[in-house]
Amino acid sequence: MQIRTKYHGEISVNRSEVFVFKQGIPAFLEEENFVFLPLSDDGIYFIMQSVKTPELAFLVISPFTFFKEYDFMIEDSIVSELSINAEEDILVYSILTVEDPFEKTTANLQAPIVVNTKNRTGKQVILHNEIFGTKHRIFQYTK
Repeated sequence: MQIRTKYHGEISVNRSEVFVFKQGIPAFLEEENFVFLPLSDDGIYFIMQSVKTPELAFLVISPFTFFKEYDFMIEDSIVSELSINAEEDILVYSILTVEDPFEKTTANLQAPIVVNTKNRTGKQVILHNEIFGTKHRIFQYTK
Protein backbone atom coordinates (compact mmCIF):
# COMPACT_ATOMS: atom_id res chain seq x y z
CA MET A 1 0.00 0.00 0.00
CA GLN A 2 1.09 3.56 -0.61
CA ILE A 3 1.44 5.97 2.31
CA ARG A 4 2.49 9.59 2.49
CA THR A 5 5.17 10.29 5.08
CA LYS A 6 6.65 13.33 6.77
CA TYR A 7 10.29 12.59 5.90
CA HIS A 8 10.30 9.98 3.11
CA GLY A 9 7.62 11.37 0.78
CA GLU A 10 5.19 8.87 -0.67
CA ILE A 11 6.39 5.32 -0.23
CA SER A 12 5.12 1.79 -0.62
CA VAL A 13 4.89 -0.38 2.49
CA ASN A 14 3.74 -3.93 2.89
CA ARG A 15 0.73 -4.35 5.17
CA SER A 16 2.81 -6.84 7.18
CA GLU A 17 5.14 -3.96 8.14
CA VAL A 18 2.37 -2.06 9.95
CA PHE A 19 2.27 -2.15 13.75
CA VAL A 20 -1.14 -1.83 15.38
CA PHE A 21 -1.47 0.27 18.53
CA LYS A 22 -5.01 -0.66 19.55
CA GLN A 23 -5.35 2.28 21.92
CA GLY A 24 -3.30 4.73 19.89
CA ILE A 25 -0.54 6.52 21.74
CA PRO A 26 -0.94 9.24 24.40
CA ALA A 27 -2.18 12.49 22.81
CA PHE A 28 -2.88 10.63 19.57
CA LEU A 29 -5.46 8.06 20.60
CA GLU A 30 -7.01 7.90 17.12
CA GLU A 31 -3.66 6.92 15.54
CA GLU A 32 -3.53 3.15 15.61
CA ASN A 33 -1.23 2.17 12.74
CA PHE A 34 2.45 2.96 12.46
CA VAL A 35 5.46 1.80 10.49
CA PHE A 36 9.10 2.10 11.51
CA LEU A 37 11.25 3.48 8.72
CA PRO A 38 15.04 3.64 8.88
CA LEU A 39 16.31 7.22 8.85
CA SER A 40 20.01 6.50 8.86
CA ASP A 41 22.14 3.82 7.25
CA ASP A 42 23.72 2.92 10.60
CA GLY A 43 20.44 1.49 11.92
CA ILE A 44 20.36 3.85 14.89
CA TYR A 45 17.64 6.31 13.98
CA PHE A 46 14.13 5.37 12.83
CA ILE A 47 10.97 7.26 12.06
CA MET A 48 7.80 5.98 13.69
CA GLN A 49 5.40 7.11 10.98
CA SER A 50 1.63 7.19 11.24
CA VAL A 51 0.02 5.37 8.34
CA LYS A 52 -3.04 7.62 8.55
CA THR A 53 -1.52 11.07 9.10
CA PRO A 54 1.55 12.00 7.02
CA GLU A 55 2.50 14.85 9.35
CA LEU A 56 2.61 12.59 12.40
CA ALA A 57 6.06 11.05 12.69
CA PHE A 58 8.45 10.60 15.59
CA LEU A 59 12.21 10.23 15.53
CA VAL A 60 13.00 7.14 17.64
CA ILE A 61 16.01 5.13 18.77
CA SER A 62 16.62 1.97 20.67
CA PRO A 63 17.32 3.36 24.14
CA PHE A 64 19.79 0.55 24.80
CA THR A 65 22.15 2.00 22.18
CA PHE A 66 22.67 5.18 24.19
CA PHE A 67 21.77 4.19 27.76
CA LYS A 68 23.53 0.99 28.78
CA GLU A 69 21.95 1.12 32.26
CA TYR A 70 18.42 1.36 30.89
CA ASP A 71 16.22 -1.47 32.08
CA PHE A 72 12.61 -1.95 33.11
CA MET A 73 10.04 -4.64 33.69
CA ILE A 74 6.96 -4.83 31.51
CA GLU A 75 3.82 -5.22 33.56
CA ASP A 76 1.91 -8.48 33.15
CA SER A 77 -1.13 -6.62 31.82
CA ILE A 78 0.96 -5.23 28.95
CA VAL A 79 2.57 -8.61 28.27
CA SER A 80 -0.94 -10.00 27.99
CA GLU A 81 -2.25 -7.07 25.95
CA LEU A 82 0.54 -7.40 23.38
CA SER A 83 0.50 -11.24 23.55
CA ILE A 84 4.23 -11.32 24.27
CA ASN A 85 5.55 -14.87 24.58
CA ALA A 86 9.30 -14.33 24.38
CA GLU A 87 11.67 -11.46 25.19
CA GLU A 88 13.35 -11.80 21.79
CA ASP A 89 10.05 -10.85 20.12
CA ILE A 90 10.16 -7.38 21.69
CA LEU A 91 11.68 -4.19 20.35
CA VAL A 92 11.83 -1.04 22.46
CA TYR A 93 12.10 2.49 21.13
CA SER A 94 12.36 5.89 22.75
CA ILE A 95 10.92 9.00 21.18
CA LEU A 96 13.44 11.79 20.73
CA THR A 97 12.94 15.50 21.20
CA VAL A 98 15.23 17.01 18.62
CA GLU A 99 17.12 20.11 19.74
CA ASP A 100 19.41 22.54 17.98
CA PRO A 101 22.24 21.67 18.01
CA PHE A 102 21.42 17.97 17.61
CA GLU A 103 23.87 17.09 20.41
CA LYS A 104 21.31 18.48 22.88
CA THR A 105 18.61 16.07 21.67
CA THR A 106 16.85 14.16 24.43
CA ALA A 107 15.13 10.78 24.71
CA ASN A 108 11.98 9.97 26.59
CA LEU A 109 12.94 7.02 28.78
CA GLN A 110 9.83 7.26 30.92
CA ALA A 111 7.45 6.30 28.12
CA PRO A 112 9.09 3.72 25.85
CA ILE A 113 7.41 2.32 22.77
CA VAL A 114 7.19 -1.47 23.15
CA VAL A 115 6.39 -3.54 20.08
CA ASN A 116 5.85 -7.24 19.61
CA THR A 117 7.52 -8.11 16.31
CA LYS A 118 5.69 -11.45 16.09
CA ASN A 119 2.15 -10.12 15.94
CA ARG A 120 2.94 -6.50 15.00
CA THR A 121 1.28 -4.88 17.99
CA GLY A 122 2.61 -2.01 20.02
CA LYS A 123 2.00 0.26 22.94
CA GLN A 124 3.58 3.32 24.48
CA VAL A 125 4.20 2.27 28.06
CA ILE A 126 4.31 4.79 30.90
CA LEU A 127 6.88 3.66 33.47
CA HIS A 128 6.25 4.48 37.10
CA ASN A 129 9.95 4.56 37.89
CA GLU A 130 11.41 7.78 39.22
CA ILE A 131 14.83 7.04 37.74
CA PHE A 132 13.76 7.62 34.14
CA GLY A 133 12.32 10.90 32.94
CA THR A 134 11.17 12.34 29.67
CA LYS A 135 14.33 14.25 28.77
CA HIS A 136 17.61 12.34 28.90
CA ARG A 137 20.34 13.74 26.67
CA ILE A 138 21.37 11.03 24.21
CA PHE A 139 24.88 12.48 23.96
CA GLN A 140 25.43 12.79 27.69
CA TYR A 141 29.13 13.49 27.48
CA THR A 142 28.98 16.06 24.70
CA LYS A 143 28.98 19.73 25.62
